Amino acid sequence: MMLKKKKREGAEINGSSMADIAFLLLIFFLVTTTINVDTGIGMVLPPPLDPEQEPPPIRERNLMKILVNAQGLVLMDEEPVPITEVRTKLIEFIDNPEDNEELAVSPDAAIVSLKTQRETPYSIYIDMLDEVMGAYKDLRDAASRSNYGVPYDALADDSPQQNQIQDMYPKKISIAEPDS
Repeated sequence: MMLKKKKREGAEINGSSMADIAFLLLIFFLVTTTINVDTGIGMVLPPPLDPEQEPPPIRERNLMKILVNAQGLVLMDEEPVPITEVRTKLIEFIDNPEDNEELAVSPDAAIVSLKTQRETPYSIYIDMLDEVMGAYKDLRDAASRSNYGVPYDALADDSPQQNQIQDMYPKKISIAEPDS
């Protein structure tokens, strides 16, 4: 009788633990990966008006209209202004130190209306919004230094001093819908 040679099976790698290894690698990468989240523009919006309630009347004197057109040109009360001068003009408009008849009656009554066109470059819009926020920051900082001897940022959050400065210079910013 002739002996048949047994055919040898090829060597195999045990794959039963591959799923465990893949699962551990997946968990490792999920834990060590950071995800950047765009935060957007942080603004507190006023509550919507009641449909039956009429909007409060606004005196033209207290309204600073800012338009940023499609070419990135800034118009304040229909006059072209370089973006570098926007902050100083806003500070003068809001504070009105000389009681000018064409500027806001008081900082509490001052409203800044910001309007853009659909084709306005986003970077110009953000720069414009930064200038408006910077004007309020400068006003609050100056008031804090004169009243308390420290910058506004040094005041404790929700302290009576900080609330008083916020009441002196409330941010009243209206962002109008772009024209179509």
